[in-house]
Amino acid sequence: MTSIVSKPWGSYEVLHTGDNYAIKKIIVKPGGILSLQSHKFRSEHWVVIKGIAEITINDDVFERKENENIFIPLKAKHRLTNHQSDDLVVIELWFGDQLDEEDIIRYEDIYNR
Repeated sequence: MTSIVSKPWGSYEVLHTGDNYAIKKIIVKPGGILSLQSHKFRSEHWVVIKGIAEITINDDVFERKENENIFIPLKAKHRLTNHQSDDLVVIELWFGDQLDEEDIIRYEDIYNR
C-alpha cells in the first residue's frame, strides 16, 4: 500500500521502487512551485499526465503538455511549476544508485524549506 505525502505545493505518491529506480506520481496544485534543486545520485524523467508544466533545467525553461516528457540529467538544477488553474499531474521516474528524499540540494524555495 502506498501513501500520499502532502507538500506545500501539492503531493506525491511512490507507485513502485526497484533496485535502481523509483516511480512517483506528483500532483502540483494551481500556482504550486517546487524548489529549484539538484540531485547528486539520480537523474529524473518526467511525463505530464494532466495539465501544462513549466519546467526549468539549469538556465532553460520548457513547457510540456499531456503525453509529453522531459529528461533531467544528474546534477542539473531543475524546477517544476504549475501556472494553470487546474492540478498538474506528472509521473516521475528516478534512476540512480541512491534513491531517497535526502538527495536534494535546494537553491531556491518559496516555502522556505
